[in-house]
Amino acid sequence: MPKEEKNIIIKTDLQMKGTHRHSTQIQRGEFMGKQKTVQKDAFADSCASIISGVISVFLFVLVMGLPLYVHDSYFDILESKFKWYSGSFLLMLGIAFVLGLVMLGIDWKEYRGEHSRKLFSGLKPQNWKQTFGPADAAVILFWLISLISTCQSRYRYEAFWGNEGRYSGLFLMTLYVAMYFVVSRFWKFQGWVIHAFLLAGMLVCGLGITDYFRMDLMGFRVRIKPEQAYIFVSTIGNINTYTAYIAVIMGAAAGIFALSEKRWEQIWSYLCMVVSFMAIIMGSSDNAYLAVGALFALLPLLLFRKKSGVVRYLVMVSTFATVMQVIDFLNHTYENTVVGLGGLFQILTDMPGLLPLTVMLWGITAVVYSCLMRKKTKQGDEIGRRLQQAWLVFLAVALCVAVYMFIDANMLGNGARYGSFANYLVFNDGWGTNRGYVWRKSMEAYSKFFFAHKLFGYGPDTFGILTTKSVFADMVEVTGQIFDNAHNEYLQYLVTIGPIGLLAYLVFLVSACRRMLHCNFKREYVVACALAVICYCFQAVVNLNLPITAPFLWGMISVGTAAARSQHIRDNVNGQS
Repeated sequence: MPKEEKNIIIKTDLQMKGTHRHSTQIQRGEFMGKQKTVQKDAFADSCASIISGVISVFLFVLVMGLPLYVHDSYFDILESKFKWYSGSFLLMLGIAFVLGLVMLGIDWKEYRGEHSRKLFSGLKPQNWKQTFGPADAAVILFWLISLISTCQSRYRYEAFWGNEGRYSGLFLMTLYVAMYFVVSRFWKFQGWVIHAFLLAGMLVCGLGITDYFRMDLMGFRVRIKPEQAYIFVSTIGNINTYTAYIAVIMGAAAGIFALSEKRWEQIWSYLCMVVSFMAIIMGSSDNAYLAVGALFALLPLLLFRKKSGVVRYLVMVSTFATVMQVIDFLNHTYENTVVGLGGLFQILTDMPGLLPLTVMLWGITAVVYSCLMRKKTKQGDEIGRRLQQAWLVFLAVALCVAVYMFIDANMLGNGARYGSFANYLVFNDGWGTNRGYVWRKSMEAYSKFFFAHKLFGYGPDTFGILTTKSVFADMVEVTGQIFDNAHNEYLQYLVTIGPIGLLAYLVFLVSACRRMLHCNFKREYVVACALAVICYCFQAVVNLNLPITAPFLWGMISVGTAAARSQHIRDNVNGQS
Protein backbone atom coordinates (compact mmCIF):
# COMPACT_ATOMS: atom_id res chain seq x y z
CA MET A 1 0.00 0.00 0.00
CA PRO A 2 1.41 3.39 -0.89
CA LYS A 3 2.59 5.51 2.02
CA GLU A 4 0.39 8.44 1.04
CA GLU A 5 -2.66 6.18 0.83
CA LYS A 6 -1.73 4.62 4.18
CA ASN A 7 -1.40 8.05 5.79
CA ILE A 8 -4.77 9.00 4.40
CA ILE A 9 -6.32 5.85 5.78
CA ILE A 10 -4.67 6.38 9.20
CA LYS A 11 -5.74 10.05 9.22
CA THR A 12 -9.22 9.14 8.20
CA ASP A 13 -9.31 6.44 10.85
CA LEU A 14 -8.11 8.92 13.46
CA GLN A 15 -10.70 11.43 12.32
CA MET A 16 -13.35 8.77 12.52
CA LYS A 17 -12.13 7.76 15.97
CA GLY A 18 -12.09 11.36 17.06
CA THR A 19 -15.48 11.90 15.59
CA HIS A 20 -16.73 8.71 17.16
CA ARG A 21 -15.25 9.73 20.51
CA HIS A 22 -16.77 13.19 20.27
CA SER A 23 -20.05 11.71 19.13
CA THR A 24 -19.96 9.26 21.99
CA GLN A 25 -19.29 12.12 24.37
CA ILE A 26 -22.22 13.98 22.93
CA GLN A 27 -24.33 10.91 23.12
CA ARG A 28 -23.08 10.30 26.62
CA GLY A 29 -23.81 13.89 27.44
CA GLU A 30 -27.27 13.54 25.95
CA PHE A 31 -27.74 10.21 27.62
CA MET A 32 -26.56 11.54 30.98
CA GLY A 33 -28.65 14.61 30.45
CA LYS A 34 -31.70 12.51 29.78
CA GLN A 35 -30.72 10.10 32.50
CA LYS A 36 -30.15 12.99 34.85
CA THR A 37 -33.50 14.43 33.90
CA VAL A 38 -35.09 11.09 34.61
CA GLN A 39 -33.09 10.77 37.81
CA LYS A 40 -33.87 14.35 38.65
CA ASP A 41 -37.60 13.70 38.29
CA ALA A 42 -37.36 10.41 40.12
CA PHE A 43 -35.26 11.94 42.87
CA ALA A 44 -37.56 14.95 43.22
CA ASP A 45 -40.64 12.74 43.23
CA SER A 46 -39.12 10.42 45.81
CA CYS A 47 -38.16 13.30 48.08
CA ALA A 48 -41.58 14.89 47.71
CA SER A 49 -43.33 11.60 48.47
CA ILE A 50 -41.25 11.01 51.60
CA ILE A 51 -41.89 14.50 52.99
CA SER A 52 -45.56 14.28 52.04
CA GLY A 53 -45.79 10.96 53.86
CA VAL A 54 -44.33 12.46 57.02
CA ILE A 55 -46.83 15.32 56.82
CA SER A 56 -49.66 12.83 56.27
CA VAL A 57 -48.77 11.07 59.51
CA PHE A 58 -48.84 14.41 61.32
CA LEU A 59 -52.22 15.31 59.83
CA PHE A 60 -53.61 11.97 60.95
CA VAL A 61 -52.29 12.61 64.46
CA LEU A 62 -53.81 16.09 64.34
CA VAL A 63 -57.32 15.27 63.14
CA MET A 64 -57.67 11.97 65.02
CA GLY A 65 -55.50 12.50 68.08
CA LEU A 66 -56.01 16.11 69.14
CA PRO A 67 -59.80 15.99 69.59
CA LEU A 68 -59.72 12.64 71.42
CA TYR A 69 -56.63 13.03 73.61
CA VAL A 70 -57.31 13.68 77.29
CA HIS A 71 -54.74 13.47 80.09
CA ASP A 72 -56.43 14.28 83.40
CA SER A 73 -60.11 14.73 82.69
CA TYR A 74 -60.99 18.41 82.26
CA PHE A 75 -58.46 19.69 84.79
CA ASP A 76 -55.55 20.10 82.38
CA ILE A 77 -57.33 19.77 79.07
CA LEU A 78 -56.06 23.08 77.68
CA GLU A 79 -52.44 22.31 78.56
CA SER A 80 -52.64 18.72 77.33
CA LYS A 81 -54.16 19.70 73.97
CA PHE A 82 -51.55 22.45 73.60
CA LYS A 83 -48.73 19.99 74.26
CA TRP A 84 -50.25 17.40 71.90
CA TYR A 85 -50.48 19.84 69.01
CA SER A 86 -47.17 21.63 69.54
CA GLY A 87 -45.31 18.39 70.29
CA SER A 88 -46.65 16.51 67.28
CA PHE A 89 -46.02 19.40 64.91
CA LEU A 90 -42.49 20.04 66.16
CA LEU A 91 -41.73 16.32 65.92
CA MET A 92 -42.98 16.27 62.34
CA LEU A 93 -41.03 19.42 61.56
CA GLY A 94 -37.86 17.96 63.07
CA ILE A 95 -38.17 14.71 61.11
CA ALA A 96 -38.90 16.59 57.88
CA PHE A 97 -35.94 18.93 58.53
CA VAL A 98 -33.50 16.06 59.06
CA LEU A 99 -34.79 14.25 55.98
CA GLY A 100 -34.55 17.51 54.05
CA LEU A 101 -30.89 17.94 55.03
CA VAL A 102 -30.14 14.38 53.92
CA MET A 103 -31.88 15.02 50.60
CA LEU A 104 -30.00 18.28 50.10
CA GLY A 105 -26.73 16.45 50.76
CA ILE A 106 -27.58 13.79 48.19
CA ASP A 107 -28.61 16.49 45.73
CA TRP A 108 -25.30 18.36 46.07
CA LYS A 109 -23.31 15.15 45.81
CA GLU A 110 -25.15 13.55 42.91
CA TYR A 111 -26.70 16.47 41.03
CA ARG A 112 -24.51 19.43 42.04
CA GLY A 113 -27.38 21.11 43.84
CA GLU A 114 -29.72 21.45 40.85
CA HIS A 115 -32.80 20.63 42.91
CA SER A 116 -31.67 22.83 45.80
CA ARG A 117 -31.18 25.86 43.59
CA LYS A 118 -34.57 25.32 41.99
CA LEU A 119 -36.21 24.89 45.40
CA PHE A 120 -34.74 28.05 46.88
CA SER A 121 -35.08 30.14 43.71
CA GLY A 122 -38.67 30.88 44.72
CA LEU A 123 -37.36 32.85 47.69
CA LYS A 124 -35.58 35.36 45.46
CA PRO A 125 -37.32 38.77 45.50
CA GLN A 126 -37.92 38.69 41.75
CA ASN A 127 -39.90 35.46 42.17
CA TRP A 128 -41.98 36.48 45.17
CA LYS A 129 -45.03 37.27 43.04
CA GLN A 130 -45.10 33.73 41.68
CA THR A 131 -44.18 32.11 45.00
CA PHE A 132 -46.51 33.95 47.38
CA GLY A 133 -50.19 34.66 46.84
CA PRO A 134 -52.38 37.17 48.72
CA ALA A 135 -53.10 34.71 51.54
CA ASP A 136 -49.39 33.93 51.90
CA ALA A 137 -48.43 37.59 52.05
CA ALA A 138 -51.20 38.31 54.56
CA VAL A 139 -50.22 35.49 56.90
CA ILE A 140 -46.55 36.52 56.78
CA LEU A 141 -47.58 40.07 57.69
CA PHE A 142 -49.78 38.67 60.47
CA TRP A 143 -46.81 36.81 61.92
CA LEU A 144 -44.45 39.78 61.58
CA ILE A 145 -46.91 42.06 63.38
CA SER A 146 -47.28 39.42 66.11
CA LEU A 147 -43.49 39.37 66.43
CA ILE A 148 -43.32 43.16 66.69
CA SER A 149 -46.18 43.13 69.19
CA THR A 150 -44.30 40.61 71.33
CA CYS A 151 -41.06 42.59 71.20
CA GLN A 152 -42.69 45.89 72.18
CA SER A 153 -44.89 44.35 74.88
CA ARG A 154 -44.13 44.97 78.54
CA TYR A 155 -44.66 41.26 79.08
CA ARG A 156 -42.48 39.63 76.43
CA TYR A 157 -42.24 36.23 78.10
CA GLU A 158 -46.01 36.01 78.58
CA ALA A 159 -46.64 37.33 75.06
CA PHE A 160 -44.35 34.68 73.61
CA TRP A 161 -45.76 31.69 75.49
CA GLY A 162 -49.29 32.91 76.25
CA ASN A 163 -49.00 31.29 79.67
CA GLU A 164 -51.08 34.01 81.35
CA GLY A 165 -53.86 33.46 78.83
CA ARG A 166 -54.77 30.44 76.72
CA TYR A 167 -51.31 29.50 75.41
CA SER A 168 -52.01 31.40 72.19
CA GLY A 169 -48.89 33.54 72.26
CA LEU A 170 -46.30 34.14 69.56
CA PHE A 171 -44.96 30.59 69.92
CA LEU A 172 -48.27 28.98 68.99
CA MET A 173 -48.93 31.55 66.25
CA THR A 174 -45.54 30.67 64.78
CA LEU A 175 -46.48 27.00 64.74
CA TYR A 176 -49.78 27.79 63.00
CA VAL A 177 -48.08 29.85 60.30
CA ALA A 178 -45.33 27.25 59.86
CA MET A 179 -47.94 24.50 59.56
CA TYR A 180 -49.74 26.49 56.88
CA PHE A 181 -46.64 26.80 54.73
CA VAL A 182 -45.35 23.26 55.34
CA VAL A 183 -48.66 21.55 54.58
CA SER A 184 -49.74 23.80 51.71
CA ARG A 185 -46.31 23.58 50.01
CA PHE A 186 -45.03 20.08 50.67
CA TRP A 187 -48.07 17.87 51.18
CA LYS A 188 -49.75 16.00 48.35
CA PHE A 189 -53.48 16.37 48.91
CA GLN A 190 -55.34 13.22 49.95
CA GLY A 191 -59.06 13.15 50.68
CA TRP A 192 -58.79 10.57 53.44
CA VAL A 193 -57.67 13.32 55.82
CA ILE A 194 -61.13 14.90 55.64
CA HIS A 195 -62.81 11.55 56.29
CA ALA A 196 -60.51 10.88 59.25
CA PHE A 197 -61.40 14.34 60.54
CA LEU A 198 -65.10 13.49 60.28
CA LEU A 199 -64.59 10.10 61.94
CA ALA A 200 -62.93 11.68 64.97
CA GLY A 201 -65.72 14.24 65.02
CA MET A 202 -68.33 11.50 65.17
CA LEU A 203 -66.63 10.01 68.22
CA VAL A 204 -66.52 13.40 69.93
CA CYS A 205 -70.15 14.08 69.00
CA GLY A 206 -71.19 10.66 70.28
CA LEU A 207 -69.65 11.33 73.68
CA GLY A 208 -71.18 14.81 73.73
CA ILE A 209 -74.65 13.45 72.97
CA THR A 210 -74.35 10.86 75.74
CA ASP A 211 -73.23 13.64 78.08
CA TYR A 212 -76.46 15.45 77.19
CA PHE A 213 -78.25 12.42 78.66
CA ARG A 214 -75.99 12.64 81.76
CA MET A 215 -74.41 9.27 81.02
CA ASP A 216 -70.78 10.42 81.54
CA LEU A 217 -69.32 7.35 79.83
CA MET A 218 -65.74 8.53 80.39
CA GLY A 219 -66.27 9.39 84.05
CA PHE A 220 -64.86 12.88 83.54
CA ARG A 221 -67.50 14.63 85.67
CA VAL A 222 -66.96 12.64 88.85
CA ARG A 223 -64.48 15.14 90.32
CA ILE A 224 -66.26 18.26 89.06
CA LYS A 225 -68.61 20.35 91.17
CA PRO A 226 -72.24 19.53 90.33
CA GLU A 227 -73.03 23.13 89.39
CA GLN A 228 -70.14 23.14 86.88
CA ALA A 229 -70.43 19.57 85.59
CA TYR A 230 -72.52 20.32 82.52
CA ILE A 231 -70.34 23.20 81.39
CA PHE A 232 -67.83 20.59 80.19
CA VAL A 233 -68.58 18.12 77.41
CA SER A 234 -67.01 15.15 75.63
CA THR A 235 -63.23 15.17 75.15
CA ILE A 236 -63.13 18.87 74.23
CA GLY A 237 -63.92 20.63 77.51
CA ASN A 238 -65.90 23.84 77.81
CA ILE A 239 -69.27 23.73 76.05
CA ASN A 240 -68.39 26.78 73.92
CA THR A 241 -65.19 25.12 72.75
CA TYR A 242 -67.08 21.90 72.07
CA THR A 243 -69.62 23.64 69.82
CA ALA A 244 -66.80 25.49 68.05
CA TYR A 245 -65.22 22.15 67.18
CA ILE A 246 -68.59 20.70 66.11
CA ALA A 247 -69.13 23.76 63.90
CA VAL A 248 -65.99 22.86 61.95
CA ILE A 249 -67.12 19.23 61.65
CA MET A 250 -70.58 20.37 60.53
CA GLY A 251 -69.14 22.62 57.83
CA ALA A 252 -66.87 19.89 56.47
CA ALA A 253 -69.67 17.29 56.40
CA ALA A 254 -72.04 19.73 54.70
CA GLY A 255 -69.44 20.54 52.04
CA ILE A 256 -68.93 16.92 51.05
CA PHE A 257 -72.66 16.16 51.10
CA ALA A 258 -73.42 19.21 48.98
CA LEU A 259 -70.99 18.39 46.17
CA SER A 260 -69.90 14.77 46.20
CA GLU A 261 -71.08 12.54 43.35
CA LYS A 262 -70.00 9.31 45.05
CA ARG A 263 -72.89 7.50 46.69
CA TRP A 264 -70.90 6.23 49.67
CA GLU A 265 -69.59 9.74 50.37
CA GLN A 266 -73.10 11.16 50.18
CA ILE A 267 -74.36 8.62 52.72
CA TRP A 268 -71.36 8.97 55.03
CA SER A 269 -71.31 12.78 54.97
CA TYR A 270 -75.09 12.91 55.46
CA LEU A 271 -74.80 10.76 58.59
CA CYS A 272 -71.97 12.97 59.85
CA MET A 273 -74.06 16.04 59.15
CA VAL A 274 -77.07 14.66 61.04
CA VAL A 275 -74.95 13.76 64.06
CA SER A 276 -73.21 17.15 64.03
CA PHE A 277 -76.59 18.92 63.83
CA MET A 278 -77.77 16.99 66.87
CA ALA A 279 -74.54 17.61 68.78
CA ILE A 280 -74.39 21.33 68.07
CA ILE A 281 -78.06 21.87 69.02
CA MET A 282 -77.61 19.92 72.25
CA GLY A 283 -74.55 22.06 72.95
CA SER A 284 -76.94 25.02 73.07
CA SER A 285 -74.17 27.61 72.96
CA ASP A 286 -74.32 31.13 71.55
CA ASN A 287 -71.54 30.53 69.04
CA ALA A 288 -73.47 27.58 67.59
CA TYR A 289 -76.26 29.87 66.36
CA LEU A 290 -73.79 31.90 64.32
CA ALA A 291 -72.14 28.84 62.77
CA VAL A 292 -75.46 27.23 61.80
CA GLY A 293 -76.82 30.53 60.50
CA ALA A 294 -73.71 31.16 58.40
CA LEU A 295 -73.85 27.67 56.92
CA PHE A 296 -77.47 27.90 55.78
CA ALA A 297 -77.18 31.55 54.72
CA LEU A 298 -74.11 31.11 52.52
CA LEU A 299 -74.60 27.62 51.07
CA PRO A 300 -77.14 28.79 48.44
CA LEU A 301 -74.52 31.13 46.98
CA LEU A 302 -72.54 27.98 46.26
CA LEU A 303 -75.29 25.52 45.38
CA PHE A 304 -78.03 27.45 43.61
CA ARG A 305 -76.46 27.26 40.15
CA LYS A 306 -77.43 23.61 39.80
CA LYS A 307 -80.70 21.77 40.24
CA SER A 308 -79.00 19.08 42.30
CA GLY A 309 -77.58 21.82 44.52
CA VAL A 310 -81.05 23.23 45.22
CA VAL A 311 -82.34 19.77 46.13
CA ARG A 312 -79.43 19.01 48.42
CA TYR A 313 -79.82 22.35 50.17
CA LEU A 314 -83.50 21.65 50.82
CA VAL A 315 -82.58 18.20 52.13
CA MET A 316 -80.13 19.82 54.56
CA VAL A 317 -82.68 22.37 55.80
CA SER A 318 -85.35 19.69 56.19
CA THR A 319 -82.90 17.45 58.01
CA PHE A 320 -81.99 20.22 60.44
CA ALA A 321 -85.67 20.81 61.20
CA THR A 322 -86.14 17.07 61.68
CA VAL A 323 -83.22 16.92 64.11
CA MET A 324 -84.76 19.75 66.13
CA GLN A 325 -88.06 17.87 66.19
CA VAL A 326 -86.32 14.68 67.37
CA ILE A 327 -84.51 16.57 70.13
CA ASP A 328 -87.79 18.14 71.23
CA PHE A 329 -89.31 14.66 71.43
CA LEU A 330 -86.34 13.36 73.44
CA ASN A 331 -86.49 16.34 75.79
CA HIS A 332 -90.11 15.60 76.62
CA THR A 333 -89.67 11.83 76.77
CA TYR A 334 -86.56 11.94 78.98
CA GLU A 335 -87.30 15.19 80.76
CA ASN A 336 -85.71 14.07 84.03
CA THR A 337 -82.61 12.72 82.32
CA VAL A 338 -81.47 15.23 79.72
CA VAL A 339 -79.55 18.40 80.48
CA GLY A 340 -82.02 20.43 78.44
CA LEU A 341 -81.68 23.26 75.97
CA GLY A 342 -81.44 26.98 76.47
CA GLY A 343 -81.35 30.14 74.42
CA LEU A 344 -82.34 30.30 70.78
CA PHE A 345 -82.43 26.55 70.21
CA GLN A 346 -84.93 26.20 73.04
CA ILE A 347 -87.09 28.88 71.42
CA LEU A 348 -86.96 27.03 68.09
CA THR A 349 -87.68 23.57 69.47
CA ASP A 350 -90.55 24.92 71.59
CA MET A 351 -92.28 26.42 68.57
CA PRO A 352 -95.78 24.93 68.37
CA GLY A 353 -95.58 24.71 64.59
CA LEU A 354 -92.25 22.88 64.41
CA LEU A 355 -93.73 19.53 63.39
CA PRO A 356 -95.96 20.94 60.61
CA LEU A 357 -93.01 23.04 59.44
CA THR A 358 -90.80 19.96 59.25
CA VAL A 359 -93.40 18.01 57.29
CA MET A 360 -93.90 20.98 54.97
CA LEU A 361 -90.15 21.28 54.33
CA TRP A 362 -89.88 17.62 53.36
CA GLY A 363 -92.93 18.04 51.14
CA ILE A 364 -91.34 21.00 49.38
CA THR A 365 -88.13 19.02 48.99
CA ALA A 366 -90.00 16.12 47.41
CA VAL A 367 -91.87 18.38 44.98
CA VAL A 368 -88.75 20.30 43.97
CA TYR A 369 -86.83 17.06 43.52
CA SER A 370 -89.57 15.63 41.34
CA CYS A 371 -89.74 18.73 39.15
CA LEU A 372 -86.05 19.58 38.85
CA MET A 373 -84.64 16.09 38.54
CA ARG A 374 -87.10 15.21 35.78
CA LYS A 375 -86.02 18.29 33.85
CA LYS A 376 -82.37 17.61 34.66
CA THR A 377 -82.31 14.59 32.37
CA LYS A 378 -83.67 16.69 29.51
CA GLN A 379 -82.04 20.08 30.04
CA GLY A 380 -78.94 19.36 32.13
CA ASP A 381 -78.13 20.33 35.71
CA GLU A 382 -77.28 24.02 35.26
CA ILE A 383 -79.93 26.65 36.06
CA GLY A 384 -77.92 29.85 35.70
CA ARG A 385 -77.21 32.56 38.26
CA ARG A 386 -80.67 34.06 38.77
CA LEU A 387 -81.50 31.97 41.81
CA GLN A 388 -78.15 32.84 43.36
CA GLN A 389 -78.76 36.53 42.71
CA ALA A 390 -82.25 36.30 44.21
CA TRP A 391 -80.79 34.69 47.32
CA LEU A 392 -78.19 37.43 47.55
CA VAL A 393 -80.97 40.02 47.47
CA PHE A 394 -82.79 38.07 50.18
CA LEU A 395 -79.67 38.10 52.36
CA ALA A 396 -79.28 41.85 51.86
CA VAL A 397 -82.90 42.46 52.87
CA ALA A 398 -82.54 40.15 55.88
CA LEU A 399 -79.41 42.02 56.95
CA CYS A 400 -81.20 45.37 56.67
CA VAL A 401 -84.09 44.02 58.76
CA ALA A 402 -81.66 42.76 61.40
CA VAL A 403 -79.90 46.14 61.54
CA TYR A 404 -83.25 47.91 61.87
CA MET A 405 -84.32 45.57 64.69
CA PHE A 406 -81.03 46.16 66.50
CA ILE A 407 -81.38 49.94 66.19
CA ASP A 408 -85.02 49.80 67.21
CA ALA A 409 -84.27 47.66 70.26
CA ASN A 410 -81.27 49.68 71.45
CA MET A 411 -81.38 53.28 70.24
CA LEU A 412 -85.17 53.63 70.15
CA GLY A 413 -85.74 51.60 73.31
CA ASN A 414 -88.29 49.19 71.83
CA GLY A 415 -86.63 45.96 72.90
CA ALA A 416 -89.71 44.69 74.74
CA ARG A 417 -91.67 44.30 71.50
CA TYR A 418 -89.35 41.49 70.40
CA GLY A 419 -90.22 39.19 73.28
CA SER A 420 -87.72 36.41 73.93
CA PHE A 421 -85.54 37.63 71.05
CA ALA A 422 -84.85 40.81 73.03
CA ASN A 423 -82.10 38.93 74.88
CA TYR A 424 -80.19 38.82 71.60
CA LEU A 425 -81.13 42.26 70.27
CA VAL A 426 -80.72 44.49 73.33
CA PHE A 427 -77.00 45.03 73.81
CA ASN A 428 -75.86 45.77 77.37
CA ASP A 429 -73.24 44.61 79.85
CA GLY A 430 -75.11 41.37 80.47
CA TRP A 431 -75.49 40.54 76.77
CA GLY A 432 -74.10 37.13 75.79
CA THR A 433 -73.25 35.99 79.33
CA ASN A 434 -71.49 39.27 80.15
CA ARG A 435 -69.74 39.51 76.80
CA GLY A 436 -71.22 42.98 76.46
CA TYR A 437 -69.28 44.07 79.53
CA VAL A 438 -65.94 42.62 78.49
CA TRP A 439 -66.29 43.99 74.95
CA ARG A 440 -66.99 47.47 76.28
CA LYS A 441 -64.05 47.31 78.67
CA SER A 442 -61.83 46.01 75.88
CA MET A 443 -62.53 49.04 73.72
CA GLU A 444 -62.10 51.39 76.67
CA ALA A 445 -58.72 49.84 77.45
CA TYR A 446 -57.66 50.01 73.80
CA SER A 447 -58.61 53.69 73.59
CA LYS A 448 -56.21 54.41 76.46
CA PHE A 449 -53.20 52.69 74.84
CA PHE A 450 -50.26 54.82 73.79
CA PHE A 451 -49.47 54.91 70.08
CA ALA A 452 -47.24 51.83 69.81
CA HIS A 453 -49.78 49.65 71.59
CA LYS A 454 -52.63 51.07 69.52
CA LEU A 455 -50.67 50.10 66.43
CA PHE A 456 -49.24 46.73 67.51
CA GLY A 457 -51.36 45.75 70.48
CA TYR A 458 -50.61 44.88 74.09
CA GLY A 459 -48.89 41.61 73.18
CA PRO A 460 -50.25 38.26 71.95
CA ASP A 461 -52.56 36.60 74.49
CA THR A 462 -51.88 39.18 77.21
CA PHE A 463 -55.53 40.19 77.50
CA GLY A 464 -55.79 38.62 80.96
CA ILE A 465 -52.87 40.71 82.22
CA LEU A 466 -54.53 43.84 80.84
CA THR A 467 -57.90 43.21 82.52
CA THR A 468 -56.31 42.14 85.80
CA LYS A 469 -54.31 45.35 86.00
CA SER A 470 -57.01 47.75 84.81
CA VAL A 471 -60.51 46.51 85.68
CA PHE A 472 -60.12 43.51 87.98
CA ALA A 473 -62.18 44.81 90.92
CA ASP A 474 -64.94 46.23 88.73
CA MET A 475 -65.01 43.07 86.59
CA VAL A 476 -65.53 40.81 89.60
CA GLU A 477 -68.11 43.13 91.14
CA VAL A 478 -70.21 43.53 87.98
CA THR A 479 -69.95 40.05 86.44
CA GLY A 480 -68.69 37.82 89.23
CA GLN A 481 -66.18 36.46 86.71
CA ILE A 482 -62.56 36.94 85.70
CA PHE A 483 -62.10 37.44 81.96
CA ASP A 484 -58.67 36.56 80.57
CA ASN A 485 -60.02 36.68 77.01
CA ALA A 486 -62.26 39.05 75.06
CA HIS A 487 -64.60 36.21 74.03
CA ASN A 488 -64.42 37.59 70.52
CA GLU A 489 -61.46 36.37 68.50
CA TYR A 490 -61.30 39.49 66.34
CA LEU A 491 -61.59 41.93 69.23
CA GLN A 492 -58.96 39.87 71.04
CA TYR A 493 -56.57 40.33 68.11
CA LEU A 494 -57.33 44.06 67.93
CA VAL A 495 -56.36 44.56 71.57
CA THR A 496 -53.39 42.17 71.62
CA ILE A 497 -51.74 42.58 68.18
CA GLY A 498 -53.37 45.77 66.90
CA PRO A 499 -55.44 46.74 63.84
CA ILE A 500 -52.74 45.90 61.28
CA GLY A 501 -52.39 42.38 62.62
CA LEU A 502 -56.16 41.96 62.74
CA LEU A 503 -56.55 43.22 59.17
CA ALA A 504 -53.80 40.87 57.96
CA TYR A 505 -55.55 37.96 59.68
CA LEU A 506 -58.88 38.83 58.06
CA VAL A 507 -57.28 39.19 54.62
CA PHE A 508 -55.63 35.81 55.12
CA LEU A 509 -58.95 34.16 55.98
CA VAL A 510 -60.87 35.76 53.12
CA SER A 511 -58.12 35.13 50.54
CA ALA A 512 -57.70 31.51 51.59
CA CYS A 513 -61.44 30.84 51.46
CA ARG A 514 -61.75 32.58 48.11
CA ARG A 515 -58.97 30.47 46.66
CA MET A 516 -60.49 27.27 48.00
CA LEU A 517 -63.97 28.07 46.70
CA HIS A 518 -62.55 28.69 43.22
CA CYS A 519 -60.67 25.39 43.17
CA ASN A 520 -62.04 22.62 40.93
CA PHE A 521 -59.55 19.92 41.93
CA LYS A 522 -61.12 17.50 44.45
CA ARG A 523 -63.79 20.15 44.76
CA GLU A 524 -66.00 18.44 47.33
CA TYR A 525 -63.07 18.16 49.75
CA VAL A 526 -61.78 21.67 49.18
CA VAL A 527 -65.24 23.18 49.62
CA ALA A 528 -65.57 21.09 52.78
CA CYS A 529 -62.41 22.77 54.07
CA ALA A 530 -63.72 26.21 53.09
CA LEU A 531 -67.10 25.69 54.79
CA ALA A 532 -65.36 24.38 57.91
CA VAL A 533 -63.29 27.58 57.99
CA ILE A 534 -66.35 29.77 57.39
CA CYS A 535 -68.31 28.12 60.21
CA TYR A 536 -65.36 28.59 62.55
CA CYS A 537 -64.92 32.24 61.59
CA PHE A 538 -68.55 33.13 62.27
CA GLN A 539 -68.70 31.41 65.64
CA ALA A 540 -65.42 33.14 66.58
CA VAL A 541 -67.34 36.43 66.86
CA VAL A 542 -68.45 35.32 70.34
CA ASN A 543 -65.78 32.75 71.14
CA LEU A 544 -62.14 32.22 72.06
CA ASN A 545 -59.05 31.30 70.10
CA LEU A 546 -57.77 28.14 71.79
CA PRO A 547 -55.18 25.45 70.99
CA ILE A 548 -58.06 22.99 71.29
CA THR A 549 -59.93 24.23 68.20
CA ALA A 550 -57.74 26.77 66.36
CA PRO A 551 -55.39 24.05 65.01
CA PHE A 552 -58.34 22.72 63.03
CA LEU A 553 -58.97 26.15 61.53
CA TRP A 554 -55.37 26.40 60.39
CA GLY A 555 -55.36 22.74 59.43
CA MET A 556 -58.40 23.07 57.16
CA ILE A 557 -56.92 26.16 55.53
CA SER A 558 -53.61 24.35 54.99
CA VAL A 559 -55.23 21.21 53.56
CA GLY A 560 -57.56 23.19 51.28
CA THR A 561 -54.72 25.40 50.06
CA ALA A 562 -52.62 22.32 49.31
CA ALA A 563 -55.37 21.11 46.98
CA ALA A 564 -55.67 24.54 45.36
CA ARG A 565 -51.91 24.60 44.74
CA SER A 566 -52.14 21.12 43.21
CA GLN A 567 -54.68 22.46 40.73
CA HIS A 568 -52.42 25.44 39.97
CA ILE A 569 -49.48 23.13 39.26
CA ARG A 570 -51.62 20.87 37.06
CA ASP A 571 -52.90 23.88 35.10
CA ASN A 572 -49.34 25.12 34.54
CA VAL A 573 -48.17 21.68 33.36
CA ASN A 574 -51.13 21.35 30.99
CA GLY A 575 -50.52 24.86 29.72
CA GLN A 576 -46.87 24.14 28.97
CA SER A 577 -47.71 20.88 27.25
